[in-house]
Amino acid sequence: MFNRHALPLVHRARVRGALVGAFTLCIQCVSERPTIHHHSPFNLYSDADPFRAPAMASGVKVTDEVIAVFNDMKVRKAQANEDEKRKRKKAILFCMSKDLKNIVLDDGKEILLGDLGTTVQDPYQHFVKMLPPDDCRYALYDATYETKETKKEDLVFIFWAPESAPLKSKMIYASSKDAIKRKFEGIKHEWQVNGLEDLKDRHTLAEKLGGSSVVSLEGAPI
Repeated sequence: MFNRHALPLVHRARVRGALVGAFTLCIQCVSERPTIHHHSPFNLYSDADPFRAPAMASGVKVTDEVIAVFNDMKVRKAQANEDEKRKRKKAILFCMSKDLKNIVLDDGKEILLGDLGTTVQDPYQHFVKMLPPDDCRYALYDATYETKETKKEDLVFIFWAPESAPLKSKMIYASSKDAIKRKFEGIKHEWQVNGLEDLKDRHTLAEKLGGSSVVSLEGAPI
């Protein structure tokens, strides 16, 4: 004979059994899931999330040579002799080392004051030609300009990131920019340039230096 009072008990037992089974299955799924290690070729962040990649560059170091160049360009010695003045840098490029661990001098990419009037006639245009068309760089440019009141010299920190540069390069240089900026204390002018269109004439740099009050840059009128 069918017992109506036993029906709720049977129902509860079935529900409890189903819940226990489902919980056991979940535990098995979690325990059997393959572990993804950071050094595994299947690291989820290697390709799926490209914006996580720059984190590796957050610990880059700035070499002592880079810091020494900045300090030399920043401090203008009134008592320097002619030979010392000729060796002073007008502009210089910095790049990432091959192992992406350090910011170093870009070998041979510099303009000396002694080059002006000999191998370099227009330092601004010469500087523009030094920039690689398909990769990023940091740069210091010692700009000489005139306002309506006086003649000035100022260091400009430039972050060169052309559109044609590889995405990985742009991400690494962008994420490492603060590392080099922290070493360049006292820089008043910063300029991020994303293409030659921004550099084709000196008007944009003049705007960065003093706006409409600048009347000439490197001896050429604005």
